[in-house]
Amino acid sequence: MTFFRFFDLFQHHHNSKLDVSFHPTIPQTQLLNPILSVTKQCLPSRIPLEVIMIIMEAAYDQEDVESNRGLLRSLALVCRDWSFPAQRLLFRHVSLNSQAHYLSFASATNQSTERGRLLGDAVYSMRASLDPNQPGRLSQLNFAQAVTRCPNLHELGISLYGCVPPGDDIVGSPDSSRMRRPAPSFDEDALALLRSGPSINTLRFSNWSENRQSITQLLNVWTSLKILVISGTPPELPSPVSEPFPCALEKLRMNFQTSPSVDFLRWLLLNSGDTLRALEFEREPSTTVLHYLIHTHHAMLTSLSLPSCSRATARVLDKCTSLRNFFVEDAVSFPVALKKLSPRFEHVGFGLNKETSLQTVLEAVKVNQSLQTVSVNIWNGGKLHRQLPSLKMACASRGIHLRITHDIQVFRGIVRGDYMS
Repeated sequence: MTFFRFFDLFQHHHNSKLDVSFHPTIPQTQLLNPILSVTKQCLPSRIPLEVIMIIMEAAYDQEDVESNRGLLRSLALVCRDWSFPAQRLLFRHVSLNSQAHYLSFASATNQSTERGRLLGDAVYSMRASLDPNQPGRLSQLNFAQAVTRCPNLHELGISLYGCVPPGDDIVGSPDSSRMRRPAPSFDEDALALLRSGPSINTLRFSNWSENRQSITQLLNVWTSLKILVISGTPPELPSPVSEPFPCALEKLRMNFQTSPSVDFLRWLLLNSGDTLRALEFEREPSTTVLHYLIHTHHAMLTSLSLPSCSRATARVLDKCTSLRNFFVEDAVSFPVALKKLSPRFEHVGFGLNKETSLQTVLEAVKVNQSLQTVSVNIWNGGKLHRQLPSLKMACASRGIHLRITHDIQVFRGIVRGDYMS
């Protein structure tokens, strides 16, 4: 059940207290949270709204939005006093993937009612999928209308898919073939609505089409961006070439099979020379692109994340004298890079397999006075590495936080969470 369907269900029961024990869609086993074990119905004396919000905020997991859904639905059904605070938390992160989602969202955030305005105000992040191949697809115009209903929106994620003739769409087809499909550019009506909406500071754009201009259309809408995450089809310079992107970005994350051109990055980052602090690459960038970014922005970089690090790249890392966080997913190249880092780094992360040399890491743990955290992603026999116990002991004796994961996505989450530290 989506939280929009839940909102419709709740409206039907709005004026009555519900005994959650008998709700057919919520097994009793899901109601073991201490918050709900106090009572099945409201206490005789009402708990102040501020206290209710504190309780729910404490239970809310900022790192795992999906895990909150069931908890918040249960909280909303406890009684009328709990329903609206729980709904506001449900609306903090919104996903729109179809016309039906939009219609439910529009009904819930009806601007003519105080309740609707408050739910719209509660939206902090939104994800939208624009896929013309899907039945009941979300249109550009409805997407833009949804954005304008959220005045406090900070983060926006957009996935754009290309068109394919009816019957030719193959489920599970490779990404490379999906990215060769045409997609319409954003029309002026949708762009005008987006310009009239909130000033977001984070844009995540995944482009699974051959339209290389769509990202520049969106970048011209928001001049308040601080964080940009782009993936899929590499973008190109706007045609005709416009003035450089006006935003002063603080973080750029890219995930492309083929790197964008240096000309595009120069256009994108011309006004970010004094602000860009974090660079993250989920796939290997070209040496030309990586070295250009390091040479141009080395003075301000505090965080750098790479899939691997060649000896040529390691040689230029000593330029990054402000670097505090450094992550390399590849297990082989990390020791080479570590030797080139400024002695003031605070957090390092790397992949560990059975062949990784840990001697350089152990030496850094023992002598580096600035080091606070070491993150390790274990794979391919790394759990049995003969020096892993020594690393654990060295970190424990120095009071250094050692994070060990066995999932590359969890490792990347650590990278994303710590870039501002």
